[in-house]
Amino acid sequence: MDPAADRVVDLYQRHAVAWSRDRGDHLLERDWLERLLGIAPSDPAVLDMGCGSGVPMARHLIEHGCRVTGVDASSAMIAMCAGRFPGHEWRVADMRTLRLGRAFDAIMAWDSFFHLTQADQRRMFPIFARHGAAGAALMFTSGPAAGERVGSYRGEPLYHASLDADEYRRLLRANGFEVVAHVVEDPACGGRTVWLARRGGA
Repeated sequence: MDPAADRVVDLYQRHAVAWSRDRGDHLLERDWLERLLGIAPSDPAVLDMGCGSGVPMARHLIEHGCRVTGVDASSAMIAMCAGRFPGHEWRVADMRTLRLGRAFDAIMAWDSFFHLTQADQRRMFPIFARHGAAGAALMFTSGPAAGERVGSYRGEPLYHASLDADEYRRLLRANGFEVVAHVVEDPACGGRTVWLARRGGA
């Protein structure tokens, strides 16, 4: 495993304010958020795993009537969320060990899930299932193909990993989710590879 995988949280913790400024308000993800909301119940309870600073993703959900619970391993990111949106729930937590004891109508792991190692990604699917109510929507971003890649942020290595599409489909199916939409390197969303699924039982 690349040592950069162990330094992701520390990087975001130290650069939280800069990352929030660099991320800005521009919402390229609007169409995908609308798809997520389109298959979730009205006024959904949403679990945002790796919520970052809460802008612009969680803010968009809140403005559309969602009750958001955000988790992030960076306390600096969570502090920004709590300051911006005090009426919602924000927790410092590692998504890999998350046990909130309740289920949500929608789960999102956007630009966060892909910072986990391949082994940790495989272990996330039971965690998604544990926190998803019957009929829950699940949306996450991955890489376009199996492998590991180390990019950079602020001159420091930033780790990413992905499984292949067939394995993601098997893991989703094994944990009760059906793929609703999957786009590889979506040109309308900054080249992100996006998965949208729905849990059975609704």
